[in-house]
Formats: sequence, C-alpha cells, structure tokens
Amino acid sequence: MSAVMEEEIKRWTARRKSALVLEIIQGKVTVSEASRQFDLTPSEVESWVDEGKRGMENALRAKPEDVREQYERQVKDLQEAYGEAMLELRARKKFQSLVGKDET
Repeated sequence: MSAVMEEEIKRWTARRKSALVLEIIQGKVTVSEASRQFDLTPSEVESWVDEGKRGMENALRAKPEDVREQYERQVKDLQEAYGEAMLELRARKKFQSLVGKDET
C-alpha cells in the first residue's frame, strides 16, 4: 500500500479515501482485501469507489456541475421515485379495497 495508507488510520479523511479508491481502481488492491485490512464493510468501500468514479466523471466534463447541482439533481430523482412508489401503493390499496368488497 502507499505511504498514505501505511499509517494507522484513526479517521477516514477524503485524502485517505481517495488514496484507497485510487489503489482499487489501479488494481493494486481489491475491495475485499481493503475491507478486511481496514476493518470496513465491502459495501462502504464500494460506495467510496462509486462516489470517486462519479466525481472523476464530473471533473472531466467540458462543463462540470458543482456539488450543489449534483446533490439537487439526486434529491429530485429520489423525490420522483418516492412519488411514483406512493402512487403505486395507493393504487394497490384502492384495488385491494375494490376486490375485497366484490368478494363479500
């Protein structure tokens, strides 16, 4: 592991996370190896890798979005998904109430 990763880690700073993500992307270490070595869950390490890839993609765009725009877009997408789920739930409840009344 690199010098940044050699020291005992008390707190995962952005610098340490990015060093680990870079080593994973370069193939120097796997997610499972890193999670075992640093006592992290594989899903936590994978989420760091995903965030790193998104950040890298944004940084390489001709017109990068700022963090606030990314966050607002993500919130909007989640709100839309929640709204769709609520509509589906209401439709299912309505259907169940209609079907239940017909059977009695």
